[in-house]
Amino acid sequence: MDKPKVAFVTPGTFPLPSPTSSSVERVVEKTVPLLASRIEAHIYGRISRSLGRRGKLGMAVIERFPAANKQTYIRCVKRAIGKLRPDLLQVENRPRYVLKLKQALPNKRVWLNLHSNTFIRERAIQPRTLSQCFQSADRIIVNSEFLREDAAGRVPQCADKLRVVYPGVDIERFPSQFSAAGATQRAELRTRRKWLGRSVVLFMGRLQEIKGVHHLLKLMPQLIRAHPSVLLVIVGGAFYGSKRTTPYVRKLHRIGRTMRNHVRFVPYVPYSEVPSWFLGADVAVVPSGSREAFGLVNVEAMSCGLPVVATRSGGMKEIIDDGVTGYLVNPDHVVSEMRSRLLELLCNDQLRQDMGRQSRRRVEQHFTWRHSAERWLELLSEP
Repeated sequence: MDKPKVAFVTPGTFPLPSPTSSSVERVVEKTVPLLASRIEAHIYGRISRSLGRRGKLGMAVIERFPAANKQTYIRCVKRAIGKLRPDLLQVENRPRYVLKLKQALPNKRVWLNLHSNTFIRERAIQPRTLSQCFQSADRIIVNSEFLREDAAGRVPQCADKLRVVYPGVDIERFPSQFSAAGATQRAELRTRRKWLGRSVVLFMGRLQEIKGVHHLLKLMPQLIRAHPSVLLVIVGGAFYGSKRTTPYVRKLHRIGRTMRNHVRFVPYVPYSEVPSWFLGADVAVVPSGSREAFGLVNVEAMSCGLPVVATRSGGMKEIIDDGVTGYLVNPDHVVSEMRSRLLELLCNDQLRQDMGRQSRRRVEQHFTWRHSAERWLELLSEP
């Protein structure tokens, strides 16, 4: 029996594969190659100077097109899909593309894979247009129960089309600090970064107000007084793959300079370097607002054996087992509750290590890319 042909249409925002891509492209990059033994996979994305027009990602074929103009990009994708004649199209995180592709290829099955609620909010798309997009999709994949409920609330008549597929993490690239190799690497990292004797709290992500970094800086003065060895390391920038700044970022840096020995900013790092930052830290913090649909940083930190202290909001409630793999705090009392939980973990080595081991175990059981691929294949076999 021939494998079904499946075309995956990325937003065209970042090339793929790329060390500076967003989480949308990363999910495609990590999941699709694991599907290629069961499907004939074709990926469409943005061209770049360093990547040719065509390429391979494992057994999956990649075609790349100019994407500075989205109309030109989707027109190129339409032509390529017309030649391929796939059995299924999956659009990544762009509801409008579903409508355009379905109108051009009305007899093709089209799935929408939502990675966040960014492009289904009213500021991004009119409710009527969103309803048309959802109705044009044969199935809608979301990355958390939180996002499923959000999407269903916006277009209730399409609720039965929604299915959850959790993203994952590469547990080999994000090794546990409790493995022999991970422990050795961790010791080397902490020595090189001069973290010996410090209690390292790590934030990894984009520096946007919705990510809540200002809460961390607000809780630090009292945390420093109670635990003088604490060091808050903030890794990331305002934009993917860029050192451009914003007023919000400049404000964070001004506040951080008042605690120079306890706050360190690290500019955006390529994805290949992300595991080393988690592996060297003691606790991960994710003070995001309510719109965080999943948050790959949660499972990446947990894979490295870190407890995570995060807000009880969005999809994070589905990742972190409160009191077992870390703590969830009230988003209305982030500063006081997160400070209290961090102090509890930093002052209790055994508790921190026990939670870190449980974090790694939870990832192995629920949040690997293999789990994501297997769930997607289950959906493919549904009638």
